[in-house]
Amino acid sequence: MNPSANRLVAYACLALSMSLVGSYVALSKPLVAAFPVLLLGWLRFGIAALAMLPWLKKPAAEAPMTPQTRRLLFLESFFGNFLFSICMLYGISLSNAVSAGVVMASIPAVIALMGWAMLGERVAPRVWAAASCAVLGQAILAFSHAEPASDTGVTAGANLWLGNLLLFGAVLCEAAYTVIGKKLTGSLGPKRISALINLWGFALMTPLGLYLALQFDFGAVALATWTLLVFYALAASVGTVWLWMTGASRLPVAHSGIFTVMLPISAVLVGVLVLGESLSGLQLIAFAIALAGIVLTWNHQGKA
Repeated sequence: MNPSANRLVAYACLALSMSLVGSYVALSKPLVAAFPVLLLGWLRFGIAALAMLPWLKKPAAEAPMTPQTRRLLFLESFFGNFLFSICMLYGISLSNAVSAGVVMASIPAVIALMGWAMLGERVAPRVWAAASCAVLGQAILAFSHAEPASDTGVTAGANLWLGNLLLFGAVLCEAAYTVIGKKLTGSLGPKRISALINLWGFALMTPLGLYLALQFDFGAVALATWTLLVFYALAASVGTVWLWMTGASRLPVAHSGIFTVMLPISAVLVGVLVLGESLSGLQLIAFAIALAGIVLTWNHQGKA
């Protein structure tokens, strides 16, 4: 495959991966209404583990894993699967798909800033401006949710604040996942990485997931919800990871970060068009500012 075609395949894989992430972030809203969060995470990893059993086999040409590779696999799963799922699912249960789209628009800037903090990479003024846009967008989003206190002294806005804070925790996990994933693609194939980090996620979720499963009434869950769960599991643990690792293995990590633009766009579109959420004027302004930050990061990374 010539370099141009190889690059186009990588671009398509990364864009589709982030589009799927954005869609399942939004569609997880009805799932967290049907299942406890930790049980939902455990079921996700369990379904995906069954689907990826053939991917666990070590290819004959693959070198034995080093201790560093094993550590990176654990960290990739801990941040990108385990903590991301907890922060995202709890966050979306307290917030909504539109808010998730605005918050997660900060991913490219956070990836660049994480590279500066952890790897000593230079951060251009454009990226600092992008980070400022992300902060401003989320501040406007928080202001748009301000509500008076209820009789119990707890505000709906307080729940949204906590939800958006957890969603930003998911952003940090996604940024770590991007940086670590690039290192892993140098030693393992995309399918094997996907299967191994999913297996780690299943192991980490099993103690609490199994405990909750023993108390849960599975018969009360509608068939449509089970169908959505299967889509969520296969998209989150199989499709998006394999697509991302396939694309990331062919591009510099800075260029990979550009394609996270598809995540917030797809999350907001699914929230509005599928879940029937409304997009207020302030939320639209917040989203526009957040996307402006992505454009600034894109221009910077495109010159990397």
